[in-house]
Amino acid sequence: MLISIILIILGFASLIFGANWLVDGASSLAKKYKVSDLVIGLTIVAFGTSAPELVVNSIASINGYPDIIFGNIIGSNNFNLFIILGIAGLIYPISVQSSTVWREIPISLFAVLIFFLLANDFFLNETSSISRIDGLILLLGFAAFLYYVFKQMKTEATIEISYVPQSNYKIWGLIIIGFAGLVIGGQLVVDNGIQIATSLGVSEKIIGLTIIAAGTSLPELVTSIVAASKKNSDIAIGNVIGSNIFNILLILSVSSFIKPISFNPNFNLDIVILIGGTLFLFMAMFTGKRKQLDRWEAGLLLGFYLIYTIYLVWREIQ
Repeated sequence: MLISIILIILGFASLIFGANWLVDGASSLAKKYKVSDLVIGLTIVAFGTSAPELVVNSIASINGYPDIIFGNIIGSNNFNLFIILGIAGLIYPISVQSSTVWREIPISLFAVLIFFLLANDFFLNETSSISRIDGLILLLGFAAFLYYVFKQMKTEATIEISYVPQSNYKIWGLIIIGFAGLVIGGQLVVDNGIQIATSLGVSEKIIGLTIIAAGTSLPELVTSIVAASKKNSDIAIGNVIGSNIFNILLILSVSSFIKPISFNPNFNLDIVILIGGTLFLFMAMFTGKRKQLDRWEAGLLLGFYLIYTIYLVWREIQ
């Protein structure tokens, strides 16, 4: 099992570096052809930060590991919400814009509610699953979200990103190596995550909710902690909310297009916790200092997640 642990760590490293190289190369290519910063931010950077989850879920879908797929999505979103915002908020209280309070947070709540209803087939008397039709509904929701962000950003001042010209060889080298890193890292994470689960006698669900979810969320963790340390609240919270919406509406839909995903109802509790955490974040905007995640509220998020994780492990070994 030690070899599996080492390989899964190498897999996470490959995912992180691969995502960074892919974003760097693609951004340089876009800037070279005078693609706007707005388009780069909405597409390339957004894709890059969620690329680890996308690759891991695509490989899990191809190989038929539905619990890894749902565990990674739900676990990553809970990790983003409770751990990343909890740590970032403890470093520096996170001030939130009105649009985030009244639009982005409710959109993320709406996304998880739609996910919950589709996964449990509330609309059809069928086996619980995310079908390709469900995936299309989620993808249309993602398109609507992108349209909203595009309209929102057009009304705000944009900051130009400095650009240092790169050679075509370097640009395409970064893109190819970055993509290869994602694929290799994703395969290592999935294969060795399954191996660890088998060795420990725990379910794929627990591995997906904890180890894999935390590993694929490392890019968001680093981004938000750095942003919080620099007192850049917009990036700290925008990174989390955007990633949670991206994971459900895009990554889950792509996974379902590869192969319809059977849903384990045992995940419902974890989804309810995600819904509750999102509602708590919304209500936190009106307690203490308005439109701010105070340190004590961030501490509650972090403390709850630790208790929740202990409960998951305890329930598994009973």
